Amino acid sequence: MQAYSTGRLQLNDMLNRFRGTRTCILHGNGFDFYSFRSQFLYSTTSTPAPTHFLVKYLVDSLGFSNEEAASTSSKVISLKSLKNPHLVINFLKQNGFDNTQMKKLVSRAPKLLIRDVSKTLKPKFQCLMDLGLSGSDLVNVIAKDANIIDRGLDTHLRPTIDCLRRTLGSDENVVKALKRGPWLLTFGPQRTMEANLLLLRNYGVPDEKIRKLVLLYPNYLTQKPERIKDLLHRLENDFQVPRDSPFFHYGFQVLSSQKKSALDRKIGIFKSFGWSDDDILQMFQKLPYCIGLSEVRIQEKLNLFMKELGLGPAYLVSHLGFFIYSLEKRVVPRVQVLKILDEKKLERRNLALSSVLSISESKFIQLFVLPYKAEIPDLYEPLLKIVAP
Repeated sequence: MQAYSTGRLQLNDMLNRFRGTRTCILHGNGFDFYSFRSQFLYSTTSTPAPTHFLVKYLVDSLGFSNEEAASTSSKVISLKSLKNPHLVINFLKQNGFDNTQMKKLVSRAPKLLIRDVSKTLKPKFQCLMDLGLSGSDLVNVIAKDANIIDRGLDTHLRPTIDCLRRTLGSDENVVKALKRGPWLLTFGPQRTMEANLLLLRNYGVPDEKIRKLVLLYPNYLTQKPERIKDLLHRLENDFQVPRDSPFFHYGFQVLSSQKKSALDRKIGIFKSFGWSDDDILQMFQKLPYCIGLSEVRIQEKLNLFMKELGLGPAYLVSHLGFFIYSLEKRVVPRVQVLKILDEKKLERRNLALSSVLSISESKFIQLFVLPYKAEIPDLYEPLLKIVAP
């Protein structure tokens, strides 16, 4: 009971003091009580107000809109002056960043503006330059992934570069990989990279093939090892691509780039056109790219080659290059030219369709367009615009 009375007295005392403050505010200063109450109750949970001098600086120096600048500056609440942002922006300019790139960088990583140039930025930039990144390459890598600046130099960047160097064999190859996938430097657990590399080696994949795989598809290193193991199993067992196949890494990339459900739908499209399991396996083993096409593209190409041109699965499996050619720029225009020549009963070179589609643009025009310019003047000009190499 005594505790209850004491608590009540404390509550009453707090309310009286609040009322006194309210009276002072209402009568002494003329402020609105309700505005004060809102500020009193909610100030601890509201979004920090933007640093107004930084808003103007971002608008004037980097071309931010007022809204963009306010949003960015609200994430740098500890900034007291423009001294450090000036130093950071000048440092970036000296290293080749233009305003558009700096704006993107600051938008993605606002706390960059409070980083110490001498202790933080210079050493990290120097580490990347020592690796061989310089000029526009250095700018592009950092601009594509601003998180690089927030990674620890000795705890993350250098160990990651060392891992990539051991895998790829040279600094030059590391630079190539980083230009394709800058996020390799910001990916979290380095042990995932190591686990995936060990998995491939234990699987019997030679180092040279691993290097080629990582250079072409750097995202391989960042996937979960369990997924990599499953992909390797499917590639070798379901699609019967041997580990020493020159298309092994292409097949791996095709499988890793899509969900199994999407892959099954694509295989279903081929089967709906009469392809057997053996036809599909041969196609994948020779040119995995064919399964990498979108469902719409696969449907379009099969419609043209099989329904309109009457080609069968066996022929297409022997001429998989057909799937690489652009329908709009190469296949359809050339087929149309042949059709017009045949309709006009004009004598022409009797080349196989595979040769007609594979020869260069200039060679095609020389053989199938220029000799008939007098007979079919309307054929010449349009074709020069649409036939592509």
